[in-house]
Amino acid sequence: MFIPRLSRVAFWLAQELSRGKCPSQAISGYVQRPFSQFMQCQVGHRMENNMFHASIMQKNCLYSTTFSNDASGEEAEQKQKISVTFVDKDEEEKHIKVPIGMSMLEAAHENDIELEGACEGSLACSTCHVIVMNMEYYNKLEDPSDEENDMLDLAFGLTETSRLGCQVIAKPELEGIRLAIPVATRNFAVDGYVPKPH
Repeated sequence: MFIPRLSRVAFWLAQELSRGKCPSQAISGYVQRPFSQFMQCQVGHRMENNMFHASIMQKNCLYSTTFSNDASGEEAEQKQKISVTFVDKDEEEKHIKVPIGMSMLEAAHENDIELEGACEGSLACSTCHVIVMNMEYYNKLEDPSDEENDMLDLAFGLTETSRLGCQVIAKPELEGIRLAIPVATRNFAVDGYVPKPH
């Protein structure tokens, strides 16, 4: 039985791949060669077979590129979250990932952390009071509004680095922030506000 030797197309591709080229680059380089050189390879079904394999290699290269782009997208998505540590009243720590733009109150609720938030983030209570455990991070936060300061005045165990969790928004500079949850909260109704039932 006659077994044909490696064709010139396959040989060309093998050479180009050994030089670190992507199959699609090698194929396009071969196609751009003079037609007379191209026709020197095996003819008939063997040439069609070679081009078929070349096409498969090109698709695999495109698939690899797409997969790589998808992986990059996943990496980018991961980078859009920051690490946050909540420390509860028993000094137990819970490490979570918080998407950029999400408040610490929302993040706590999504991760079953006991941070009350009776007014659902409408600046009408002080029950989402948290203490930023490091002044460096506290200084990276936006200054509290007058409404937030009014609510903080009602908070239990107010400290120099106290903030309302609903007003602390995740941003890249806050990567690694640590927030302590006070041992108690005060829930005063403000301006007749009544929390909605859950």
